[in-house]
Amino acid sequence: MLVHQILNSKSKPGVLTIVSSASVSEAAKILAENRIGSVVVSDDGGQTGVGILSERDIVRELANSGSGCLSDPVSKYMTRELITRSGQTSVQEVLTLMTEGRFRHMPIVEDAKMIGLVTLGDMVKAQLSELAMEKKALEGMIMGH
Repeated sequence: MLVHQILNSKSKPGVLTIVSSASVSEAAKILAENRIGSVVVSDDGGQTGVGILSERDIVRELANSGSGCLSDPVSKYMTRELITRSGQTSVQEVLTLMTEGRFRHMPIVEDAKMIGLVTLGDMVKAQLSELAMEKKALEGMIMGH
């Protein structure tokens, strides 16, 4: 299965972004309102990502420096090195990258433009669905259907 198939099945297309100058508090509000675990940081209206900020990043900084960090800009705590892939990437490759890199969200880029975001949950769901289909096909073959 390829990543573009997962993007096509998502209910909300595109990528939710925030500008790097926005406050961590603004980012936390976006995460809570949209029930998401990370937001891509983009200063050009969502075309390209300059970073990503996750719930984990915010909680880590709250523990380190207290609530004062909530007024700091997102750019201070975001992960700057985005790992991205195209829609033609296999789910298996993305799962491997996420597992080895210990991250849960990956922007998908086509022609230097972000077209979506996939999560570890999306990848696991796709793998489970594929395994269920394979199991059903094998059972049908065994039963002679």
